[in-house]
Amino acid sequence: MKIAMIGTGYVGLVSGVCFSDFGHDVVCVDKDASKIDALNSGKVPIYEPGLDELLQKNVAAGRLSFTLDLAEALDDADAVFIAVGTPTRRGDGHADLKYVFTAAEEVARLAKKFIVVVTKSTVPVGTNRQVKQVVKKANPSLDFEVASNPEFLREGAAIEDFMKPDRVVVGVQSDRAAEVMREIYRPLYLRDFPIMTTDLESAEMIKYAANAFLATKITFINEIAALCERVGADVKQVSQGMGLDNRIGNKFLHAGPGYGGSCFPKDTSALARIGQEHATPMHITETVIKVNESAKHRMITKIQDLCQGSVNGKTIAVLGATFKPNTDDMRDAPSLTIVPALIGGGARVRVCDPQGKHEGEALLPGVTWVEDAYKAAQGADLVVLLTEWNEFRALNLKKLANKMKTPRLADLRNVYTVKDAKKAGFEAYDSVGRPSFGVHEDD
Repeated sequence: MKIAMIGTGYVGLVSGVCFSDFGHDVVCVDKDASKIDALNSGKVPIYEPGLDELLQKNVAAGRLSFTLDLAEALDDADAVFIAVGTPTRRGDGHADLKYVFTAAEEVARLAKKFIVVVTKSTVPVGTNRQVKQVVKKANPSLDFEVASNPEFLREGAAIEDFMKPDRVVVGVQSDRAAEVMREIYRPLYLRDFPIMTTDLESAEMIKYAANAFLATKITFINEIAALCERVGADVKQVSQGMGLDNRIGNKFLHAGPGYGGSCFPKDTSALARIGQEHATPMHITETVIKVNESAKHRMITKIQDLCQGSVNGKTIAVLGATFKPNTDDMRDAPSLTIVPALIGGGARVRVCDPQGKHEGEALLPGVTWVEDAYKAAQGADLVVLLTEWNEFRALNLKKLANKMKTPRLADLRNVYTVKDAKKAGFEAYDSVGRPSFGVHEDD
């Protein structure tokens, strides 16, 4: 089949590349000429493990191309996927749908034959029906159907998630649209991956409900971690004990500095707003949003405590700036709350992140970027482990401690233990929801 993909951001590019690997003819469209030029040169504008190789493979096979011309992409296309941004709208917390509706209107004016207009972007309930009205108004004679196909891609594991999904959700209004979507996902049908066909509204709601629930699990364990610190329990053992219950499961029960990224903050905010608009407040989701923000500020307090109450004049090495490992995504990362607070408190901050510098230089002014964790720690008063990149999971802690002015470690991802820190010669260590030492002691 021929597929047009509008948007070469994270979702659009990964989806387009993977669809082409299924054997479809895919044309990716974007209005950003620099992006299209880069992609046509074989350069991937985002960091996602394995994406560059898969892109080059399918371009070479003639199944994947990139263009600024939507009319070219729509020529003889069976389906067009809208994968544009839906950022949180200022003032009300709702998803901003202007890019979705603009794309739908452009499709309506340029499409020449029957086509399925598929919304891949995360959109509030009711949006696909609005998309249908936008298309009808722009071109009353166009033969088309709409479909909702929300994405469930984890940054850092997106290709695996696309090729071996837990499920694919397709919302449709007709058998005609369902048949086109079934053909697009035929390789997954043949391998017996779950393909769930629903109505439009249910497909839209599944995406929000799933992300809000996962955000709730993260926030719940972070609250439990705070209580563990007060009562002397170890949150890693608590998480393990909880996760062994099949009704709960062990995923998303890792205590840390709060969730971030492109999905959870935006989607929880949008779900809360949808509830308000329909007089059905999402009390749990609203609380999750508040508690997640407080979790980030609790990390700032931990850092201050390790610096005897003030970071003023201290040199602090921060290991990791992206919201999670294996991505260059800085959107709503805990670092964007924590690092500015340290700088505002008078600290000198060095940041080391394998992929975060490109976006981070603009988002975190005033920090010094270094390429190596040990260089970051040279002469530092404190090291803060903020993102659990693999290269930070097996540090030579003794070497790290020896380079520091005062060997103190804030392990905000619970990578190490009190025993590890003491053995390496650290004089103070704190983590999230587990035992610490030397935190409230004077120099």
